[in-house]
This record gives sequence, C-alpha cells and structure tokens, in this order.
Amino acid sequence: MSKLNAMRLRTLTKPGTYGDGSGLYLQVRMPGKPQQPEGPDKRERPNRSWLYRFKLHGKAHLMGLGTVDDVSLAEARDVAAAARKLVRQGINPIDQRRAARAESAAQAGLTFAQVAGAYIAAHERSWRNVKHRQQWRNTLDTYANPILGKLPVAQVDVGAVMRVLEPLWGAKTETASRLRGRIEAVLDYATARGWRSGDNPARWRGHLDNLLPAPSKIAKVEHHAALPWREIGTFMATLAKEEGVSALALRFTILTAARTGEVIGARWTEIDMQAATWTVPPSRMKAAREHRVPLSDPAMKLLRAKLRTSAKADGFVFPGGKAGKPLSSMALLMLLRRMERGDLTAHGFRSTFRDWCAEATNYPREVAEAALAHTLHDKTEAAYQRGDLMEKRRRLMGDWASYCSRPPVTGEVVTLRAGA
Repeated sequence: MSKLNAMRLRTLTKPGTYGDGSGLYLQVRMPGKPQQPEGPDKRERPNRSWLYRFKLHGKAHLMGLGTVDDVSLAEARDVAAAARKLVRQGINPIDQRRAARAESAAQAGLTFAQVAGAYIAAHERSWRNVKHRQQWRNTLDTYANPILGKLPVAQVDVGAVMRVLEPLWGAKTETASRLRGRIEAVLDYATARGWRSGDNPARWRGHLDNLLPAPSKIAKVEHHAALPWREIGTFMATLAKEEGVSALALRFTILTAARTGEVIGARWTEIDMQAATWTVPPSRMKAAREHRVPLSDPAMKLLRAKLRTSAKADGFVFPGGKAGKPLSSMALLMLLRRMERGDLTAHGFRSTFRDWCAEATNYPREVAEAALAHTLHDKTEAAYQRGDLMEKRRRLMGDWASYCSRPPVTGEVVTLRAGA
C-alpha cells in the first residue's frame, strides 16, 4: 500500500529514507559535508530524490528516478511500476535505461571528440597546471581523434581503441599508456552520463592487458638526468658566473631542492623575508598541500641582492620575457645547454640533493623526504608524522647550501651532523 501523499511530501525535510511501498522510496539528504552532531544548517535546502530498490539474481540494486522537483509522486510510481515489470522478466531496468540513453546518443550523433571536450570542460578546473590541460587536449587531438573523433561515442569498441594504441605502444610507450588512460576516462564519463553502455574497451586490467604487453616490459623508466653530488660545488661556482634570471632561478632551485614548476611560479607574496621562509600554496604542489620551504642564507642573499630591488611586490620572483608571465621551464633547460651541460635537467638536482642526504649526512630519511615534499606512502608513518619538521629541515638546507658553496677536494667525503 502507498504510504506517501502530496501533503506529507511537503513536510519530509529531515534526512532519511521514506518508503512509499513496492520498492519506491523518497531519499532526503542535506547537501555538502556530512551532518554535524548539532544537526543541519536550517538555512540549507535538503536534496530530495526518488529511489527504486529491487533485487535481481540475488543482488540488491538502487535505481535513481530523479528529484522531487522534476518528478512528481505519481510519475515516480509509474516509473517504479515499469521497472518492477522488467525485474519480473529478469531484466535489469538500470541496464535497459543506460542502453536506451546510449542509443539516443548514437542517434543524436554524439561523437567521441564531443564527449572528450565535455569531459575536459568538466574536469580541467581540478587540474593544477596549464601544461597538464594542454597535454590532455594535445594527446587526444593528435592520436585519438583522427581515428575515434568522428565515431559515435556509443560505437567505440576494442577494435577502434586498438587502432589508436597499437602503432604507438612500442615506439612511444609512455605516451600510449597515458593516452589509453585518457580514452578510458572519456568513455567512463560517457557511460556515467548515459551516452554509452557496456564494458569500457580501453580498460587495462583484465582486458587490454591480454592484447598488449605491459609498458614496464617494453620501456625502461627514464629518470631525470642528475649531477653526482660530489660535483655540485664545482657546478654552482660555474653557474654563479652566468647572467640573467634563468641562472638565478636555477641557483634558487638547487638551493631549495624544489620542483621547477614551484620555483618559476613563485611570487613575492609567498616569501617571508623576515622569517626566511617560502610558502608554496597547494595549487602549485604535486600533492596539493601547502609546503613551507626554509630559506638558507645563500638563498636569502640571492633574493635580496639580485631580485628584490627590481621586482613588483606581488609579481613573480623569476619573471619571464612577457609582462605578467613567469619564466618558462624551458629557459632552465636552455641555460644548461648553453653551459654545455645538456646531459642534465633542472629537476635532476633534486636527485643530487637526495643522494647527498643519503650518502654524505646522517639526517634521517623522513627529514630529507619532507624537504622534497614527498608524500609518505606508509600510512602508519604518515599518521604519526603530523608536523613538517621545519626546524630540522632548516638545518638540513643550511648544510646543503654550505656544501654547494665550496668545490670538493678530490676523494673528500664529509659526514655532516644529524638533524635529529
């Protein structure tokens, strides 16, 4: 028997699930975060939607039927009744609805390229840097769209995906692997929107891994070229003779052991000159968490003597050639080439720093990892380490700057004090 009516519907605003009978329910939830013990904010309007619960082949399912604002009680009962009829025939109404939407999308001519554009538009605000957004578009435009772009998204199958991936898998393995993941994400998005149904033909585990060799079997991981730590003093002495913003940025990168993107995006508002601290906001960090960097005396001297006098208070610490733009990451690579050190990369100096920490000092591993803003993968260790070890890292970066400032004597190994 029906338990709900139009009058009662208007009064049901407390979070919970209210049955109407025969598997139809009204679900009331407050938006945003889970409710606090003191209860929901009365100013917030609850989300109220219809659910149809059913059991098929021994498995429970929940089928959303829309919100109360869009679907009346009578309409919800009609849809639930039609779904019950399908269940009695052994048909999953959720699967049938997805198939119907996919068929509708195919008839409307919704293509893979259109869905890819919709996916990027929906997600790009969560991608932290412009380069990542460009890579998404470029890889799909260059490799996927010439084959998949004009295909109805509902008709993209394993054969089509393989025509994209096979020519690249051996020659450009890393690119092909990333491309596969992006195609998979676009097709999952299409399925979630009801524009296609069935398994994802770009899925790797248990699917494409049967057709293509694992990337790790055919392509070695290429690490950033790094300078041996014993040579850093000589290199820094040579670098100090170089003129220009690029040279200053590279010196600052080495002294702070920061990532290139963090350095070239640095603004003066992030630098606390009195506390000798640089605070990188979450938006520019790989782990999306704020990172404080202790600045050694040589790093502070570089900022005071070379840059601060000619910089805008809210501008980039390392400005590029165009007004309002930071230095390009390619500028550091070109500098290394001019120095006839094309065998190195700016990012590789983080490895130089890490090797020095491990081989020439007694600083604990966690201090070195914190200096590099690495995320601890051991959940137990991460749970206990809630601070950022700032004072220990300040001593570590001071010792690193001192080591960088003097060319080593041949064969010399100096063990520095521990930061514990």
